[in-house]
Amino acid sequence: MSELPPKTVVLQVIPELETGGAEQTTLDIAAAVTAAGGRALVASQGGRMEDRLARAGGELIRLPVASKNPLVLGANAGRLARIIRREGVSLVHARSRAPAVSALRAARAAGVPFVATYHGVYSARTPLKRLWNSVMTRGDLVIANSAYTRDHVLAEHGVHPDRVVAIPRGVDLARFDPAAVSSERVRALAGAWGLDPDETRPRLLLAGRLTRWKGQGLMIDAVSRLLEQGGCPDLLVLMAGDDQGRHGYRAELERQIADAGLSETIRLVGHVEDMPAAYALADLAAAPSLEPEAFGRTAVEPQAMARPVLAADHGAVRETVVNGETGWRVAPGDVEAWAAALSAALAAGPDRWAAMGRAGQARARALYSVEAMQAATLQAYRRVLGARSSSMPNRTEDQEGVEAAGLGGSSPASPDG
Repeated sequence: MSELPPKTVVLQVIPELETGGAEQTTLDIAAAVTAAGGRALVASQGGRMEDRLARAGGELIRLPVASKNPLVLGANAGRLARIIRREGVSLVHARSRAPAVSALRAARAAGVPFVATYHGVYSARTPLKRLWNSVMTRGDLVIANSAYTRDHVLAEHGVHPDRVVAIPRGVDLARFDPAAVSSERVRALAGAWGLDPDETRPRLLLAGRLTRWKGQGLMIDAVSRLLEQGGCPDLLVLMAGDDQGRHGYRAELERQIADAGLSETIRLVGHVEDMPAAYALADLAAAPSLEPEAFGRTAVEPQAMARPVLAADHGAVRETVVNGETGWRVAPGDVEAWAAALSAALAAGPDRWAAMGRAGQARARALYSVEAMQAATLQAYRRVLGARSSSMPNRTEDQEGVEAAGLGGSSPASPDG
């Protein structure tokens, strides 16, 4: 890993450390900063990934940065500014909009560079929402997690192209490596999920938190349609993911499964820590998101594990999945198309799955290593730190509008709350 300037301290700001791609990337960059001789701080309200952050060399600073309450945002700006000064922070990196509001103000007050990663393609149906989203573009550099996201940022916010860099999210290829997953781990997970050791049905894994736009309901409808049409009934669908408090949606999925008579075909298995073992347990993977994925690690991780993936044909999936070679791209939200894709995937059979898996694994290793993502991010940090001068950027009318809306400012609010 390339070195950072001496005594570099990077402060990443993210709402929680529960689960998800942005959270994993935070840990990956904390590890990279530490390996490059820097100090990695993370301001967050924390979560189940705290121990992993510590193992990566990161230091958690517990703050209520998940809140969108204006008073809390102001108080967080003051807290963060004091942390920046006290800890000698060199650069602030925000990974979500609400904490970015506070972090941007704090960075300006302390006179340090501000970087933000656009982890998602945020909707903006009103000018006020567009203004809220634009906080992610008000710093020294915007990192987009795919070419698709970069194009969105340029089109939506009119940022100069030189200020937006695409750095695809990385996959830990040492962790997501079929050769590194023991049969004992796979058997243990199968046992935890209550799978019959003699189970021979093809297994399709849909990984992703339980939220409507991830497409679990669509998959249930597609499997139901497939079976109605006389398609292969010998299928086991495993839906792995945390409901993150969305108990109503989980109950809705359970009713949908029961009403369709699919209780023996589709199982909700909850949060999974050992995702490599989960993919090793599966024959196929699915990523049926109803909205475009800005990157979509659940379409890339299975490919790294040599598993073909059926993925919704929009967003960054068009970059990460080669249709007919590493998986199948399927019309988003179209039940009939998904039923047909499931039928085609099942008909392809184990030999074709293995060949597609090898192609997907080779491509993931060439393009989406966590090491490449870490190196590119550290290079972005060096670029910003090297280019930063003591004078602040010129103010623009758009910038003044952001500050007037409370999304920026030259000094943090004073409450310590």
